[in-house]
Amino acid sequence: MINENSQELDDYLDNHYIHRSNWLRAAVLGANDGILSTASIAIGVATASDFRAPVILATLAGLVAGALSMAAGEYVSVSSQTDVENADIEREKIELEEMPEIELQRLAEIYETRGLQKKTALIVAKELTAHDVLAAHVRDELGINEISQAKPIQAAFVSGASFTVGGVLPFLVVLFLPLKSMEYSLYGSALLFLIILGAVSAKAGGSSILKAILRIVFWGTVAMGLTALVGYLFSVNIG
Repeated sequence: MINENSQELDDYLDNHYIHRSNWLRAAVLGANDGILSTASIAIGVATASDFRAPVILATLAGLVAGALSMAAGEYVSVSSQTDVENADIEREKIELEEMPEIELQRLAEIYETRGLQKKTALIVAKELTAHDVLAAHVRDELGINEISQAKPIQAAFVSGASFTVGGVLPFLVVLFLPLKSMEYSLYGSALLFLIILGAVSAKAGGSSILKAILRIVFWGTVAMGLTALVGYLFSVNIG
């Protein structure tokens, strides 16, 4: 019976999307940046050159540098978050040792603000403290749980890999589509890729597909349009 209830709980949690938030955020950010930055670089160089080789070189350099930068940046930023979380947990351990009664009262006050009666809140706080005092305070006082907890390696890998996948798409356009009007081909294909990405990410996250597509297309158009403008303004006929 217990196993059946546990399985039912797992199935219930699988129907929600919040447990995907960490890796989904990193994946969408990486793929979006890969498509957008690589296409923007290619568009900027394509508008300033009549030759394919400089466009290929610039796009490839942007793809490689961007993927490494994205992975490193995610690792550093998420590691910083992890350091803050660990420091707070260590501070909480000290406070629990030095002033357990005050910490118990603080926990009860948290439950009271969430809607429990004062007496019930204190009972819940005592029972959770008896079960696992540190876990209770980390979860309910600090707001750290398995879903929200930072994972640097996961974020770095997902961001770098998704950037590479996203960046390869404009790179293939640069390699195989006609050089004439290359910037328009890049813009159209990048928009298509961004629309697909928006739809997939919204579906995976259980949010509005139309809203995600409109948001990603708008900002993608702004970024690529400004890059193309720079290319036209500073066109030097690179050869």
